[in-house]
Amino acid sequence: MALGTNKLASAFGSMTSAFRFLRSGKVDLKIVAKLFPIIFVMAMIGASVATFLPAELLKPVVIVVLTLVMIYTLVKKDWGSVRTFTKLSLGKAILFVSLMCLIGFYDGFLGGGTGSFMLFVLLMFGFDFLGAAGNAKVLNFASNLGALILFICLHEVDYFYGLIMAVSMIAGSYVGAQFAIKKGVGYVKGLFIVVTAILIIKNIYDYITQMS
Repeated sequence: MALGTNKLASAFGSMTSAFRFLRSGKVDLKIVAKLFPIIFVMAMIGASVATFLPAELLKPVVIVVLTLVMIYTLVKKDWGSVRTFTKLSLGKAILFVSLMCLIGFYDGFLGGGTGSFMLFVLLMFGFDFLGAAGNAKVLNFASNLGALILFICLHEVDYFYGLIMAVSMIAGSYVGAQFAIKKGVGYVKGLFIVVTAILIIKNIYDYITQMS
């Protein structure tokens, strides 16, 4: 019930950010249009698996991967400052889609840090931080929506609490997207590092609490 309720709020938040970035022209529509339905389906599959397999099994892996993502971002000083994305070769395209499918599945299964993972993959393939953020928000909406629909079908959503949380998510997402678009690449990179650090701390705390 908790995961489904959280997905309801998250879907509203990611939808708000996605529409704001779409209006600003910071989204690569060709790439997003191809990935959206795939990630949507993968998130539904992940959510269905979450109904019978403990999601906590992935916690240690998530902590390690998030830590590596943050270290890499800190070490690569100018990474993501300029867009270098070009048409992908077949091999790179397969890798790109595979990573996004994996993240989509993960979002349905567990969810924490999905936006950071998507943004990181987009950076790896040549997007700047602002463009990566815009595309990640739209694709994150796809995974949130896919998982949410599955949880709704399974009656695993508390609409009262979910909609209350959604109000704050909408407000926060709108303001965050506005700032990102206005401030540009440097702001998004700094925010990405801060959010990733918070996610690492939260996941470590949750894991220790769970083990004690």
